[in-house]
Amino acid sequence: MKKVILIADDSPTIRKFVSFSLKAQGFEVLVACDGMEAVELLPTTNVDLIITDLNMPNMDGFELIKAVRENDGNKNIPIIILSSLKGSDEVQRGLSAGANSYMVKPFDPKRIQYEVAKYIN
Repeated sequence: MKKVILIADDSPTIRKFVSFSLKAQGFEVLVACDGMEAVELLPTTNVDLIITDLNMPNMDGFELIKAVRENDGNKNIPIIILSSLKGSDEVQRGLSAGANSYMVKPFDPKRIQYEVAKYIN
């Protein structure tokens, strides 16, 4: 059975690029345009990993991470932040919120595949 990765990012270009990279590795990919849409998908889908941007409308990545970590059914899902915010404050805040990894845009598809492989095998 394919592992499912949820990508939450308000950029259609990033969603498409990350999806393409992960589908090439054999993953099933779901996309959400913000944290709210991602949270709505979680109860209906068995998600194995989440990749989220931080700056999104409606519900940002920090709020998404908090919502996932506070839900007993989802709290152990690995979360990778993929953001253009690269300051040490943002990185620390993201990891403190409960993310497992932090990657900065622009990114190399091989790096995404490497990060995902750390949590899904």
